[in-house]
Amino acid sequence: MLDVDEIDKELEETEQLMICSDRRSGLRAVIAIDDSTLGPGLGGVRWQAYPNELAAVDEARRLARVMTLKNACADLPYGGAKSVILKDDIIPADGPRRRQAQLEAFGRFVGRLGGAYIPGVDMGTSVEDLAVIGLGPADVACDHEDPSPWTALGVLAGIRAALSSVGIALPGAHVVVQGAGHVGADLARRLAEAGCRVSVADVDPVRAHAVARDVGGRVVAPVAALTTRCDVLAPCATAKVIDRSTVDALECRIVAGGANDVLATPDVAAMLADRGIVYVPDFVINAGGVIHIHALRATWGPDKLEGSLLAIGDRVAAMLAQSERTGLTPMAVAEDVVSHRLGRPIALPT
Repeated sequence: MLDVDEIDKELEETEQLMICSDRRSGLRAVIAIDDSTLGPGLGGVRWQAYPNELAAVDEARRLARVMTLKNACADLPYGGAKSVILKDDIIPADGPRRRQAQLEAFGRFVGRLGGAYIPGVDMGTSVEDLAVIGLGPADVACDHEDPSPWTALGVLAGIRAALSSVGIALPGAHVVVQGAGHVGADLARRLAEAGCRVSVADVDPVRAHAVARDVGGRVVAPVAALTTRCDVLAPCATAKVIDRSTVDALECRIVAGGANDVLATPDVAAMLADRGIVYVPDFVINAGGVIHIHALRATWGPDKLEGSLLAIGDRVAAMLAQSERTGLTPMAVAEDVVSHRLGRPIALPT
């Protein structure tokens, strides 16, 4: 059970926190709305195992803050939110029916929020899952189209800008793509098409070899991804892959990828800067997915969508230039942009 006293600090920084429990389906979930200054909270539904409810609360709250930063930096009319569904420890024989029931129940909880939260896909959920969530009163995104390719296109634009900032051309650059899921695989393909040398790392060796083969790249063992010498390390899988203990082992010039919440703690941004490693904040470079979501909801044409996605590169270039001029880390520059837009100071949670 959750100890109310233990979540006091989360409640202090989170606008709304909803703990969901449906006895009939077995659903246990958390919805966190971090900030609604700019509009309803937009953020994905993550489905994975957590050691306890408090860990799920912390994950939802932290990722909701990332979405506030992401949507504001992308100049979108949404606040930040995130939800997590606690995956069952044991998948029962009636797993598909149980999943369907839990998704339907989750949709009813989202509906209770009256449009304050718009869920989308995230780790562990799919377009089909969002369609089930949207069967009830919930307003959902990503129920017809996977935004992953658009996230990858925006990351490519950001990587191009980051490489340019250190005098390296995109063609010929060596990029290690850590994580060969939907975003990572698409990014690897786009990088290869642009003339990059691509290395692929994934915990699933079959998937890693398949993607590497398709793009003419090579496979790197997951444990070696951070220490492989390259121009760009592109994290595209789990959060918090770079922490205080791994900074000194990095052999890259740039860290820029599609994963959310790449740094284990905010102070790692300064440690990267001290080593001369350019870190492009994840919430700036991986905004292509939410831009695509808004494009669908606002009925943008393809030209406007493509222009908005490529503008991620312009934002990265301007942010890195300001970082160079002021001596602030790129993270601090990006957080200042968001604070100005929200009208109050805001930063990643410590």
